[in-house]
Amino acid sequence: MKKITLPLVTIVTALLLLSCTTQKASIISQEEAKKEILTIMRAQEEAWSNHDLEGFMQGYWKSDSLKFFGSNGVTSGWHKTLQNYKKGYPTKGHTGTLKFTIKDISPITNDAYSVMGAYHLERTEGMANGVFMIIFKRINNTWKIIADTSC
Repeated sequence: MKKITLPLVTIVTALLLLSCTTQKASIISQEEAKKEILTIMRAQEEAWSNHDLEGFMQGYWKSDSLKFFGSNGVTSGWHKTLQNYKKGYPTKGHTGTLKFTIKDISPITNDAYSVMGAYHLERTEGMANGVFMIIFKRINNTWKIIADTSC
């Protein structure tokens, strides 16, 4: 019985240490998290400004659990959010050129951040400006917007 217990304890200890090491390796610094989030948002500006709504939506969590809260109420789901964007911004004249002004990026947890800011659309269909608060969550080591409130 003693011979079996020692190897079992050794194996369990090794697995626990490996687990702790793996978890620590997945934690990134706040500076790195903010940099990655800003990179995604810059890619969204570019995609939107090119009337590439599918490209813009790559920053969002592709899930039915995605939440978007805007002037028309709450929308659930990635596909429904994309449909709403396509309906509301059918042409390049409607999307125009997007510019975000980031006011705050704050950690909620190690793997979730809130981002507050303003958006500015310069377009032929008339200028549009507003504010937003979005929640990014790191899912499978990739930052995705899981909730968006824009108005």
